[in-house]
Amino acid sequence: MPSIPATALCLLLPALLFGDPANAGSRLPMSDAEVLERLPARALDPRQREMNELRRLLLARPDDLDLALRLARRYYAEVAAEGDPRYIGYAQAALAPWWKLPDAPPAVRVMRAILLQFNHQFDAALLDLQAAVKADPDDDQAWAWLAAIAMVRADYALARRACEGLAPRATPAIAAGCRAHIDASTGHAADAAGALRAALRDDIRSDTGERLWALTRLAEIEQRRGQYAAAEAAYREALALGISDSYLLAAYADFLLDQGRAAEVRVLLQGRERSDPLLLRLALAAKASADPLQARWQRELAARFDAARLRGDSVHQKEESRFALQLLGDGPRALALARENYAVQREPSDARTLLEAALAARQPEAAAPVLAWMKSSGIESLVLQDLARKLGAGP
Repeated sequence: MPSIPATALCLLLPALLFGDPANAGSRLPMSDAEVLERLPARALDPRQREMNELRRLLLARPDDLDLALRLARRYYAEVAAEGDPRYIGYAQAALAPWWKLPDAPPAVRVMRAILLQFNHQFDAALLDLQAAVKADPDDDQAWAWLAAIAMVRADYALARRACEGLAPRATPAIAAGCRAHIDASTGHAADAAGALRAALRDDIRSDTGERLWALTRLAEIEQRRGQYAAAEAAYREALALGISDSYLLAAYADFLLDQGRAAEVRVLLQGRERSDPLLLRLALAAKASADPLQARWQRELAARFDAARLRGDSVHQKEESRFALQLLGDGPRALALARENYAVQREPSDARTLLEAALAARQPEAAAPVLAWMKSSGIESLVLQDLARKLGAGP
């Protein structure tokens, strides 16, 4: 049974990782041998050595399915670790012989779904995942990604079914984290945090990647509840695991920004400017601390967003909305982007982006979809509730 990816259940990368100005996006190479850019060699990096060896082997045996899957998974792990989305295209190229097969092997369908969701092709990804769990009900990765995509779309019934399918095949921390992710979004945040904390305390089976995922979920739940000391403790415990994870870095950076600790963001994200979402947090921290680097980072972000728009890339409206509102002060533009984003993905961070933009643009009616979701879901979030009150819709 394959191990559950540390990023599976929530690290939906399109919301976070979207390239750089020169080669942003996940363009598909014509072959695995095509050179799009020379990345830093990192000759001593074991991840890089592994990728180089797998590439060499696959060039010699391009029809070796097991080898292609290993390389595709390795590429995807690099996206999660470093925030460089070009590896998505490389992963797709590795799977080229099977990519368009409607009846592809289940393992290909799972990997294809993971890559499709990166570009917000959620319907196609769900079809692949549902076919995969039907073919192999023991496929933990398929269940995990079903839950992940369902949560992004606020389909809590589907997410719960997926968590139930995952639970017998997962470590206690992952099973508890899957349930807690749903419970915390549907009016049971305190119970969710307690159950997840207990599972983390008692679970001796989870590896470091799984613990990182569960701790990040716990931190986010506690942050939404206003339990900031508990949230910080969970974030720091996750960081102490020593795993490079862009989602964790972005989430903790947002926590620090909310706490008025911009200088700590600079230290946390030093050297991570290649990732656009992390560069955005750096620019926000620079603005908060009157750092002259803000101007340079702001220009760089503008160029990257412009390049994405020219490519027809629309998977990053949430980040661009924050850029427009918090760095450019352009409320109407921020609102347009936030509305488009919320039509596709509806997690608490997406909801916050839309509420903030609606408030800044003085268009409270634009917040109606989020306010309806807050009422129907029972989501507990001090920040969302405060924004709703400011829009005249909260108690």
